[in-house]
Amino acid sequence: MAKKRVVVMYGGKADEHSISCISTAGVLRALDMDRFDPVPVGITKAGQWIVDGEDPRGWNMAEGLPTVEKVEGARDVVLDVALGQDGFFARNADGSLESLGHIDAVLPVLHGPYGEDGTIQGLFEMMNVPYVGCGVLSSAACMDKHYTKVLLAAAGIPVAPGITLDARGFDVATKFAANGEDILAQVQAAGLEYPLFVKPSRAGSSFGVTKVEHADDAAELAAAVFEASHHDWRILIEQGIDAREIECAVLCPKAGEEPQASWPGEIVLDKRAGGDDQFYDFDSKYMDASASHVEVPAHLPDETLQRVRETAVKAFKAVDGAGLSRVDTFVTADGEVMVNEINTMPGFTPISMYPKAWEATGVTYTDLITKLIEGVLR
Repeated sequence: MAKKRVVVMYGGKADEHSISCISTAGVLRALDMDRFDPVPVGITKAGQWIVDGEDPRGWNMAEGLPTVEKVEGARDVVLDVALGQDGFFARNADGSLESLGHIDAVLPVLHGPYGEDGTIQGLFEMMNVPYVGCGVLSSAACMDKHYTKVLLAAAGIPVAPGITLDARGFDVATKFAANGEDILAQVQAAGLEYPLFVKPSRAGSSFGVTKVEHADDAAELAAAVFEASHHDWRILIEQGIDAREIECAVLCPKAGEEPQASWPGEIVLDKRAGGDDQFYDFDSKYMDASASHVEVPAHLPDETLQRVRETAVKAFKAVDGAGLSRVDTFVTADGEVMVNEINTMPGFTPISMYPKAWEATGVTYTDLITKLIEGVLR
């Protein structure tokens, strides 16, 4: 059987650029080379698409955060939308175009805006090129935490109480301090209980997230909103939930099939046991190996684990999910399950929760990648 030619995309313009690079390093190392012929396409932080750049398989987080650069020998990627799966080219030094071959599918291992938000999915839809993952609507809706909550609530799925702010008219000169009392008044009117979590609506990997613990402190609240505004003008202020954070991987490689849920897992914050005030921020996820570890399945009663799985599938369907997603939930002491957010292209390193959860459920990392790609092939 002829190998299928698969464009594997990584990098991108989002804050999660380097996480995408590390995810792709793991994917390329695990890809079944007997079935697939990968074409790595990197996107620089400026948005330039390239081939023949630095080999992602050599990257690892221990050596720092990798970035896509147009190194010597790298070539620009040029698309001819009208040619569809035959419309991928590289521009040579003399300006001539060289075909990258017939592309059977694209695996966009891209996190955050311009990769996980429906924009690049719309491009592939226009080109009629098969791609792994959620479509335009679900990608866009799940990238925006506000609209994720709107869809989930409409489907009867519990979500954390909160409010959404539009910071475009706030006073930047005072770092939003001038808006502090008004923000506080909105929090009070909504009856939100402390601690609060202030987060950008459209960002990932915990960028711009602040925990606000002091009740009725307008200055602290304004500072947190200002921090979030560096990543998005739409900002959520959510009530902290006294619960465990349980994550569930959902898999639906082929359109129309019933989505499957993995055993739910839990990120255990190891430093919290020592008295440190800690939440799952960027450093805990990626930079500090001693900060956390993954437990799959989470140590919960079987009936609660099943409830998480059922909720994850219901949420996936509510946002019109496809391919894969990681559904992050809160599980309270009395067993109530509410959805925190949905990641349509979750971290995909070998030690990320999504692959680890499926490994614990009986699907290896390589088989998982194979299932996702083969599910979209024509």
